[in-house]
Amino acid sequence: MSGGEQLQRAGVGFGTAPAAMVVADRAGGVTLANHAFTEFTGRTQDEVLGRPWPEVCDRADPESAWKLHRAALGGAPVHQRALVSADYGGASHRIVAEARALPATASDGKPAGVVVVFREPLREEETLRVISELRTENADTALWTLDLRSGRLQELFGPSPLGRLLAGDARGLDELLARVHRDDIARVRDAIEASHQGRDYEQRFRMFDHLGDERSLHARARYIPGDHPRLVGTIDDVTEHVQLIRRLADRRRIEAAQGRQVTDLAAKLVSATTVEEVTGLLTDEFAPIFGGAGAAVMLVEEGSLRPSPAPPEDDAGPMGLAEEHDASDIAHPVGAVVSDRQPRFFESRAEILERFPAVAEFLHRTSAQSWATIPIFGDRRVALGVWQVSWGEPHHATPDERALMLTLAGLAGQALQRVRRQQEELQLADAIQRRMLPPQIARFDELGIAVRYLPARAGWRVCGDFYDVIRLPGRRVGLVVGDVQGHGVEAAAAMGQIRVAFRAYASNQVDPGAVVAETNRLLSETGEIVFATCGYLVLDLDNGEMQAAWAGQPPAVIATADSYDLWEPETGPPVGVDSDSKYPVTTRRLRAGDTLLMCSDGLVESSGMPMDEGLRIVGENLRGRAEDVEGAAASLIGLTPAGRGDDIALLIVRMNGPG
Repeated sequence: MSGGEQLQRAGVGFGTAPAAMVVADRAGGVTLANHAFTEFTGRTQDEVLGRPWPEVCDRADPESAWKLHRAALGGAPVHQRALVSADYGGASHRIVAEARALPATASDGKPAGVVVVFREPLREEETLRVISELRTENADTALWTLDLRSGRLQELFGPSPLGRLLAGDARGLDELLARVHRDDIARVRDAIEASHQGRDYEQRFRMFDHLGDERSLHARARYIPGDHPRLVGTIDDVTEHVQLIRRLADRRRIEAAQGRQVTDLAAKLVSATTVEEVTGLLTDEFAPIFGGAGAAVMLVEEGSLRPSPAPPEDDAGPMGLAEEHDASDIAHPVGAVVSDRQPRFFESRAEILERFPAVAEFLHRTSAQSWATIPIFGDRRVALGVWQVSWGEPHHATPDERALMLTLAGLAGQALQRVRRQQEELQLADAIQRRMLPPQIARFDELGIAVRYLPARAGWRVCGDFYDVIRLPGRRVGLVVGDVQGHGVEAAAAMGQIRVAFRAYASNQVDPGAVVAETNRLLSETGEIVFATCGYLVLDLDNGEMQAAWAGQPPAVIATADSYDLWEPETGPPVGVDSDSKYPVTTRRLRAGDTLLMCSDGLVESSGMPMDEGLRIVGENLRGRAEDVEGAAASLIGLTPAGRGDDIALLIVRMNGPG
C-alpha cells in the first residue's frame, strides 16, 4: 500500500470526506499530502511538496502551527493540538490541527518528522476558544497546561498578555519557579509535587515578572491522568486585589501610628539642634510611620545634592546617588523634584523606569519596589533637599499619606533652616568666647600646663566659661577657672569683666580669699543680675604649696600615674550673689609628679550625669595620662562624660620641679 493510501485510509472524516493529512520533515517541509488536504487547501501536490506546512495552512499568522510542530518533535503527546487558520472554499477558516511525531531514525534517534491531521472544530471547541480569547485578552488571566513528566509549561490558546508579562520566552517550569518570591517557593514546589500524586492544584503566591515588579497570583488547575499526566488550569493576577487589602491595612495602621507618633516626632524636629538630628529623624523615625523599608535624605549644598547622613560603603544611596550629584539633573527623580519642587510617587519599578530610564542600573542593585520622593522646602519655597521613602513591595501612597509626608518635609525644612542659623550663631559665639579668653597663657619651666575650651552643642549661645594663668610676684602662679551663669552677650561681658578683675586684684593681693571677695564685691555692685562659680588658687613654684579660695566650683582632681583623689576646698557662695560674702582659704601641697585638674561643671555634671560619677570618670581617665598634660586635655575633651549640654573650660597643671 502506498503512503498516500495509508494517509487516506487513516482519516476519520473531514465533514463527510476523509481527514486532511500531511507528512512533514523536521524542518516542517511537506513530504507527502493526501488528496483531502490538496482539495481542502486548493493547492496541487506540486505546490505543496517541500513547503513548510504551517505556511501552507496559514500564510498570515503561522506561529500557532509552528509551535504545534515544535511540540510534536519535542515529544508532546497527540492530545496536544492547536487552532490554526486555513483557506478553503474561498474563505479563511479556523480548524483543529493535531500533530504526532514519526518514529525516530536509526542514525540519530530523533523523530524523522511529524504527521499532522486537520479537522473542523466542534462547535463547543470554537465557542471555548472565543470565550477564552475574550477572557485572557481583557483580563489579567492566562490558561495553562503543565506536562508533569517533562515539566513543560505552556498556554492553551497561545500567548496572553499576562503570560508574556510573567514568562516572556521562558517555558520550563524551573525557569519560572526561579522568579517566585523566596518566601513562597517552598509552598509552590510542595503543591506541584502533590500534583504528581493525582491531586488538583491551587495556590496563591508572589512572583516577579520579567520587569522585576512583584505580582500576586492565584493559580488553579485540574489534574488530568493518562499516558502524559498534566495539569490544566487558570492563573489570575490578583495584585490589585492584594494591594487594595494592603492599602486598607496600611491606612488603619498608619492612622493608629500617627496618633501616637506624629506629634512626638514633630516636637523632636522642632527641638533638633543639628542637621544630622533632622535628617536622622526623617530616615530612621518618620519612614516607619508609612511602612517604609528605608529612607534617605539628600541636601542641596552649592548646587549639588549630598546624602545626609552619608550612606555606608555598601549602600547604593538614594536612587543610586551615594555621592555628590548635580542638583539640576532633571533626568534623575531626585534632581527633578529639586528643580520643580513637586513630589513624585512611584508605585512600581515599571512606572519609575518609564519616566526616568536613567535609574535602570540602580534598579538592579536594590530590592525596593516603590518610592516617594518629597521636596524639603525652606523660606519662599527654596528647595533645601529631598526626602525619599522606599518600600519593599508595591505601595500606593494615599492622599492622607501624601499630605502628611509633605507636612513633615515642611517641618524638616523649617528645622534645617533654624539649625543652620543656630550653627552660624554658634560659630560667632565661639569666636567671641575665644577672643575673650587669654590668647596665650603664661609658661613656667616648673610646670606643664594645658588649657581647653569647648562650646556647648545645645543652646548655640555665647556662654561664660573661662580659665586663666596669672604670673604673680615671688615665684607664684595664679590659676583660675570659672563659669558665668546664663548665656548671651551679658554672660560673655561678665566673664571678661571677672577675668580682668581677677588679674587686677591678684597683682595686689597675696590672699586668694581676698581676691575672690574683691571680685565678688565688684560684680555685685554693678547692679547686673549675673553671678558666677569659680575656683582660684595660688601655687608656690618653690615648695608646691597651693592656697585655694572656692566659690561654688566643682572639686579639683589631683592625679598621679597610679591613682587620683578629689580635693574639695572649703567654698563660699558664687560671686555676684552677696557683696559681703567671705571666702575661706584651703591649703594643700602639689608634689613633683602630681597633676592638678580644675574644670567648670560642664565637664562633670548634667541632668543625666551626677557630679560624683562625672568626677570619678574624669579621675580614672586622668590617672592614666597624668604625665602628659596635653594628651590628658585632649582625652578629656573627647570623653566629655556629662555630654555637650554646657560649655566646658578646663585647666591642667603638672608639677615638674622639686616639691
